[in-house]
Amino acid sequence: MTDSFTSRCARLTGLPPKGVMSPPSLEVFALSRIPRFGCQWPRVIAIAAVCALALLDLTACGASPRLKYYGQVPNFELTSQTGQKIALADLKGKVWVADTIYTSCTGPCPMMSARMHTVAKNVAALAKVRIVSITVDPAHDRPDALLTYSKHFEAAPDRWFFLTGPPSALNHLTMDGLHLSPVDGTFDHSTKFVLVDSNALIRGYYLPSYRDEMERLLADVRSLAGS
Repeated sequence: MTDSFTSRCARLTGLPPKGVMSPPSLEVFALSRIPRFGCQWPRVIAIAAVCALALLDLTACGASPRLKYYGQVPNFELTSQTGQKIALADLKGKVWVADTIYTSCTGPCPMMSARMHTVAKNVAALAKVRIVSITVDPAHDRPDALLTYSKHFEAAPDRWFFLTGPPSALNHLTMDGLHLSPVDGTFDHSTKFVLVDSNALIRGYYLPSYRDEMERLLADVRSLAGS
């Protein structure tokens, strides 16, 4: 059962099954996770309904059966790498993954954006998914700087928004809303990715440096996007 389930997930996602690596090394694979229940015969009938509901929740080849809620994203309006105004209303009905970066970063930001590129590539067929990267260095990261940076990661400007704006507006989103990083001139920022559903509710946090976390993120995105 496990092998056939894994194979089916591989066919659905277009990604190789677990154990098969392909270049580049930053490629993220969405792998299945199958719950195992140690049910003895006298208990089978009693827990059958619970088992069935748990399996029904696994709609995206390993999606978390019960995604939690971590708060509501507040209204915002910022500027993208193309100069377009992007507000929360523009993401209404969309599932989106967000992070905080800055273009002159020589630490984790290039790795984070490379991993986000892999996320974007693997969900490109899902029309309702967007990617949002928010700068913590608005003094330097004007739209033209963000556009140059975005091209290094082949970001489609209509699907992957790099946002800047006044420090107070950025901080309202990144700190008060997404609970990631303050925009206070220190450039200290979270390395987590955050998943937001189509109702602007925060549903999960993920560390891009860990393969299993990225697998879980991809599965959860597909689950929320209805794939």
